[in-house]
Amino acid sequence: MEELEIRKQFEIKELELNALLEITQAINSNLPEESLYKIYNFTLRSNLNITKLALFVFDEDWQCKAHFGTKHPYYKIKLLPEFKTIQDITHLREFKHCEFTEFDIIVPVAHKTTTLALVFVGGLDQYDVRYESEDGIRFIQALSNIIIVAIENKKLARKQLEQEALRKELEIARDVQQFLFPKKLPNTDVLKVEASYLPHDRIGGDYYDYIPMNKNQFLICVADVSGKGIPAALMMSNFQASLRTLVRQTPNLTDIVEALNYQVLENTKGEKFITFFAAIYDIRLKTMVYVNAGHNPPILWDRQHGIRLLEDGSTVLGAMDPLPFLNEGFLTDIDDFLIFCYTDGLTETTNEAGREFGVETLLKYFQSDHIYTRDLKKIHEDIIVALDEFKGNKGYHDDITILSCRVG
Repeated sequence: MEELEIRKQFEIKELELNALLEITQAINSNLPEESLYKIYNFTLRSNLNITKLALFVFDEDWQCKAHFGTKHPYYKIKLLPEFKTIQDITHLREFKHCEFTEFDIIVPVAHKTTTLALVFVGGLDQYDVRYESEDGIRFIQALSNIIIVAIENKKLARKQLEQEALRKELEIARDVQQFLFPKKLPNTDVLKVEASYLPHDRIGGDYYDYIPMNKNQFLICVADVSGKGIPAALMMSNFQASLRTLVRQTPNLTDIVEALNYQVLENTKGEKFITFFAAIYDIRLKTMVYVNAGHNPPILWDRQHGIRLLEDGSTVLGAMDPLPFLNEGFLTDIDDFLIFCYTDGLTETTNEAGREFGVETLLKYFQSDHIYTRDLKKIHEDIIVALDEFKGNKGYHDDITILSCRVG
């Protein structure tokens, strides 16, 4: 009799070792998660004669990944809240009046204080007594732990690959965005252009440019595309290429804006839009023509008129074609001026009290004494320092682009 019991125990251990070997081989073969769950199901059901089981795993939410021999379809049933924090083997007799009472015990798989999975095991009183023994239950727990840890490692590896892919995407987007900006800006006695770009932690869609048109005319512009990341960077890259091509074809700013609006709408099908400001200045004629397409109005300072906002133009580009209205701003007899352009990341930066930096703060700065004689770099530094002090410990939520141009 004792020899029979020893043989029986040996057979049990052999089954358990075979089960562990099968699971280990499956993991080493790098099988997908779905296959590991199937092997787990088959191993417990056939090799170890488990007759009733449900495996719930936390994967953003609790889901039943394997079940057999049950009365209820547990892949459709929500796990009870009181089960989710169980970290010790628990008898179901403690819970009443729920679908889970067809099981006998809950075997948890936990890491430190986090429960990763729950194995519901039933029918223990009807079959081999070894499954009621501590060793048998511990083996189910060990087998489940091996599977769940392997799957958690797969999730971690997948997340690391996704993060690496995202990092590479961001690098590409940054490179694309840097290629958009002009490599050199003029800095002569007659014409000075200065730009500052403060990127947010994600790639944005800000763009600025200076484009010489001929010996007398040049175009400056600033734009902001809705959205972030690679799509925004690629969209703005396409926008820049279109603008530079159109500027070579025509000096008519209305024609340029209408063509840009059509191309943005064609490319995005109305799902994204671009705010855009562009101005063409003629040094010989001392005239400026500009269009503001839904962008933050730039601030213009000149000796004759003082400060004004450049608001004439149209609505955002890419929302509808044709544009519902388009009015060119036209300024004459200006040869001694400063224009300050920016994106909404500047004025919409908020402080800890929730108040925005706002355009009034900028206007107050440009009303200060000796603003015209102040170096453009110093102007940008003053504003960035003031903005940083204003926001306090609150972070920036958008890219910030500043473009200044001084003539005279």
